[in-house]
Order: sequence, then structure tokens, then C-alpha cells
Amino acid sequence: MSENEVKDPRIDGIKTKIRVVPDFPKKGIMFQDITTLLLDPKAFKDTIDLFVERYRHMNISVVAEARGFIFGTPIALAIGAKFVPLRKPKKLPGEIIFEEYELEYGSDRLEMHVEAVDSGDRALVVDDLIATGGTLCAAMNLLRRVGADVVECACVIELPELNGRERLEGKPLYVLVEYR
Repeated sequence: MSENEVKDPRIDGIKTKIRVVPDFPKKGIMFQDITTLLLDPKAFKDTIDLFVERYRHMNISVVAEARGFIFGTPIALAIGAKFVPLRKPKKLPGEIIFEEYELEYGSDRLEMHVEAVDSGDRALVVDDLIATGGTLCAAMNLLRRVGADVVECACVIELPELNGRERLEGKPLYVLVEYR
């Protein structure tokens, strides 16, 4: 959020519903647990509404999300875009492309159906959290490889001290909550 933007009062309600779990999944990680946010229908709806309000008039034709599909699916439905799941290995039948990437505590791989996205699609990449930026970069690489234009990335949470935003090659990133 820029200094000129007024903070939406819903943000504080969302932030209070995110639980921080120390030393998960390994020692030294302060895990941002969104499952507690999902247990609160108002906070969950506010989260989706904030994204929908931002993207409703941006002509987004595809919303892509890695693994959880919690936020991207309702956003896609609300803005009239198709939803493209980016999956872990061996979860998608048919022809796929993949991208391997590093996480803050290991490595992973995302796969996408090759026919899911058309050249020229305007894409929004959604994830619950940006830490090192690995997942978002992998998602953007997959979408660009099939000719999509990645318009923006959107995350509920950002951990700015891990510098993930810097890896996005200048691509805009919209974040609801920062944890420092």
C-alpha cells in the first residue's frame, strides 16, 4: 500500500485472524497460518471482497493460484475470469508444463495444463503469502511461457524482510497484510 492510499478498515480485521506459528514447518520459520482467517466468515469475505474490488474492472481473463486454490477461485468467479490451478507434480492429467523453484525452506515444482491459458490472456497470479517470491515467479514464468500477460500478483500476506517483491522483475504486487 502506498503512503497516499487510505488503509481500508477491513485490513485490521483480516490481520487479527491470521495466526503466527513459530518453528513450523521447521525451526526458525514463523509460519503465517491463514486457516484461522478461513474460520471467520466475515474476515474471509472481506479478504475476497478487497481483491474483487481491485480487479473487477481490470479485464483479467485468467486467475492462477498455486496449490491451495482458496483465494483465487472465488476471485475468478466474482470477476468473470477462468481459474487455472497450478499444481504440485503428478496431480494434473494430460499435457503439462512445469517450473521448478526455491522456497524459503526447500524447493518445489508447479505444473499447469498447457491448454489452460491462451496467448494474450490477461492473468492475475494469486497466492496466500509472498516470502522469497519463488512461487509467484514460478507461476509468472509458466503463464508467460504460454503467452499470457501477467497483469499483477496479489497476496494476502507479505513478509517484506525476505525480499520476495524484488524477485518479481518490477511486476506489480498487491498485498493486504505485511508482517515485519
